[in-house]
Amino acid sequence: MAPGGLPYFDPDYESLSIRINPPRVSVDNDGCGDCTLVKVDSVNKPGILLEVVQILADLDLIITKAYISSDGGWFMDVFHVTDQQGNKITDNMTIEYIEKALGPKGHTADESKPSTKRVGVHSTGDYAAIELMGRDRPGLLSEISAVIANQQFNVTAAEVWTHNRRIACVVYLNDDTTSGDTARLSAMEDQLKNILGVYGDGGDDKVAAHTNFSMGLTHTDRRLHQMLFAEMDYAVKGEADCAAFLELKISVDPCLEKDYSVVTVRCRDRPKLMFDIVCTLTDMQYVVFHATISSDRPYATQEYYIRHVDGSPVNTEGEEERVIRCLEAAIRRRVSEGLSLELCAKDRVGLLSEVTRVLRENGLSVSRAGVTTVGEQAVNIFYVRDASGNPVDMKTIERLRKEIGQTMMLNVKKSPSTSNSQPSKKTSFSFGSLFERFLP
Repeated sequence: MAPGGLPYFDPDYESLSIRINPPRVSVDNDGCGDCTLVKVDSVNKPGILLEVVQILADLDLIITKAYISSDGGWFMDVFHVTDQQGNKITDNMTIEYIEKALGPKGHTADESKPSTKRVGVHSTGDYAAIELMGRDRPGLLSEISAVIANQQFNVTAAEVWTHNRRIACVVYLNDDTTSGDTARLSAMEDQLKNILGVYGDGGDDKVAAHTNFSMGLTHTDRRLHQMLFAEMDYAVKGEADCAAFLELKISVDPCLEKDYSVVTVRCRDRPKLMFDIVCTLTDMQYVVFHATISSDRPYATQEYYIRHVDGSPVNTEGEEERVIRCLEAAIRRRVSEGLSLELCAKDRVGLLSEVTRVLRENGLSVSRAGVTTVGEQAVNIFYVRDASGNPVDMKTIERLRKEIGQTMMLNVKKSPSTSNSQPSKKTSFSFGSLFERFLP
């Protein structure tokens, strides 16, 4: 056994174990009245909990309850899940994907993932991916997009997070010569480094501005967490308004009987909360042995029994404080204040540059953004606020409508973190129904 109670990770041994004891996966719609039960029993291995939670999160399923046990050589868990509307999972394609992805043939599950024409929501292959990290400032995303457009690359997908004065981006590029035109890629990289480096020095709070190219598959949300974690965004004090909205409370307590540390998180519930927590604990080299997750909307309570990979619990006040700060940062990264702008238009080179330029010229700062390509349509979502941090004036939104014109469809709604109520109803064009038709 390895330190921490897990078996030593040997790929050959794992393959043999899977053949002898293949994972047992069931998707049950009869055992619970208001949700679908996803049950997984398999041989335990490092990172298995994150793999399972990641697959459920990538399908945009809501985890309302979960029970995890992986003490020893076996991993057993039960997830209570619904779709985004709170309904059971009844789509056969989604159910088959879950069973295949979590089962013994999980390594080939990507071939049959639902809505394969939808590019860039979570994982993307066959594209050039560029990772950008630097100090955030108003208009930075517009400058980045302009450089990409000037080199005639098309942004097929992108995710942008900002947190504690840092910006992290994963951008997927595509054109007929992406794989071979190293000169253009190199020129673009140099220009992006210059943009990110202009404000790279933030005094005592330094941010290492950098760019990094990769070809092939990556999990976008996981990389964004890792990039911001590497730049120690958790070491900077977060915004008070965000903390007040979340009502976030995190504690780390000893469990002397089993030599665990118990991490308890209580806050307002939201999609992918469990993924963000498990992802961060994994990246911090902690192993989750048991966990219970429950959601009593609008609040969630999640409890994790952990040890470090070396087998030790959280032993010092400094380590305890670091765990709390890292989890706080992970939860806050996905919380966006202000308005959400959703735009849909025919995909083309320079579209993202055009949209972000309009936002910048109207004094709006982007706190988070997502770009998705669905067939020939680009679906862009921006969380924006006034550059000075004030609420966005609706007169500004009307100017946006006029400048964007009839070539794009625009929908505006309040971000959930700006109000204690549910997100507001859509206030403009029939973008919502069009957008939902593209979703799995």
